[in-house]
Amino acid sequence: MDPTNKPKGPSPHYSLYQREVFKRGGEGGELPSFSVHPEELQESTKKKLNDRGYFYANSNAGLGWTDRANREAFYKWRIIPRTLVDTNTRDLTTTIFGHRIPAPICFAPIGINKLYSARGELIPARIAGELGLPYCLSTAASQPIEDVAAVNDEAASVRNESNSVHHYDGLNGGNAKSPRFYQLYMGHDDDITISLLERAWKSGFDVLMLTTDTWQLGWRPTDINIANYVFYYGGTVGNELGASDPVFMRKYGKELDKDSGKWIDSSVWHGKAHTWDKIKWLIGEWNRISGGRPFVIKGIQNVADALKAYEVGCAGIVVTNHAGRQVDGAVGSLEVLPEIAQAVGDKMTILFDSGIRTGADVFKAIALGAHAVMVGRLYVWGMSHEGDSGCRHVIKSLLAVSTFSPSGYRSIREDVLP
Repeated sequence: MDPTNKPKGPSPHYSLYQREVFKRGGEGGELPSFSVHPEELQESTKKKLNDRGYFYANSNAGLGWTDRANREAFYKWRIIPRTLVDTNTRDLTTTIFGHRIPAPICFAPIGINKLYSARGELIPARIAGELGLPYCLSTAASQPIEDVAAVNDEAASVRNESNSVHHYDGLNGGNAKSPRFYQLYMGHDDDITISLLERAWKSGFDVLMLTTDTWQLGWRPTDINIANYVFYYGGTVGNELGASDPVFMRKYGKELDKDSGKWIDSSVWHGKAHTWDKIKWLIGEWNRISGGRPFVIKGIQNVADALKAYEVGCAGIVVTNHAGRQVDGAVGSLEVLPEIAQAVGDKMTILFDSGIRTGADVFKAIALGAHAVMVGRLYVWGMSHEGDSGCRHVIKSLLAVSTFSPSGYRSIREDVLP
């Protein structure tokens, strides 16, 4: 591939990363230390992590049928390539929640990243900042909100062809240099919820994403087998976000000293479901704090819930089954995406999550109605191998797959989105 004859377009030529890998191997004998083939990558991660780390990221509900349904749903759809189409100035850019981003890919919220690498969430936050892609921080994180924001901004401050695409003119409480969202697990102490929202807003997280399908953990046999609940093991990770919250520590700090599960059991996976009435309250509080920035529900799997989310004032939804980790035997997320997109795709932003492994998967999700996708396990597997460089290699490889261009589709907005 000749890098000198590439006309400049709206998106970087991410496919040149393939040439970079080839040249490092051919000229210097430097080969990648691990495979980015998704199945091989998952398998090699077993050798990099202990059982607790590996199974926390990879356990599925029950027999794993929902996880399997997620992947099979992608297999059922086929791309129809076009030929002799000028795709030299490709356009992967899209705009979600006021943020223009270089590609329709977001970092999904995954908790307790210190199980995979010592610096935890600071790793994907840095890579997201380098690339100008949205990073979503989990309430179950193993780093404080403020520290994650600082690293994300630090990386975004070094401008390059990818993160320079990002543009945003909206409100932001922390003068963020890169798009970042905050994923909320909402407990039943409103004071703590408000504290988390205020911290997130002041740290530049300008989209609030509420997860509604995991108020208690699904039954995951491979976690049950090894009693894999890190919070109950003294001296381990998982309480950092709660332990850094002034309201939680003022009210429950002494209890946390005695019970290492206090944060997670009362404020994250507390076992008490909320209702739509509580969503209205939460949207009101977020509007008060952020001045009306977007509110998103993560966990939509049917048209009725998508319409309800729109009715109560959500700016977006995430079509997801929590990657098959909550309900065994459920529909694959891609199976329900087209009908949800038909019902609300012109009214609100639709993100897709659950089963994304390749550039072809991204293409299919966009073609079926998603405005962008969320990637989770892929970046965890990468950081489990080599920290920053492993996470970077996996995401840059995903971007480089370039299914859009070889298939004869230049622009996701003009040629792929339904």
